[in-house]
Amino acid sequence: MNFLWAFLVGGALCAAGQLLIDLTPLTPARILTGYVVAGVVLSAVGLYGPLADFAGAGASVPLLGFGHLLAQGVQKAVAEQGLPGIFTGGLTAAAGGITASLVFGILAALIGRSKDQN
Repeated sequence: MNFLWAFLVGGALCAAGQLLIDLTPLTPARILTGYVVAGVVLSAVGLYGPLADFAGAGASVPLLGFGHLLAQGVQKAVAEQGLPGIFTGGLTAAAGGITASLVFGILAALIGRSKDQN
């Protein structure tokens, strides 16, 4: 049952993003940024945590989950270090994912060949 809820919630989040791409003049970059900011805001008001607990990877893997992770990292760092935690908490919490994306991006660039789009 956990897999079903993860699939349904994650699919709904992705479908909403696809609808925004198809039906609005927003660029994909703005939609992706908006998803991260929405994850931060929803986490700050306490709405995203229960969803992430309920749906598991269906809610924690999409970009909303990245925003939630950043917000949780900042909250934890502020509780431990005070105001300087605002600057370090988000990156500390997301360091593993950020590093993995950089490493795999470099590997893809080394393996693949870029071509002119025209």
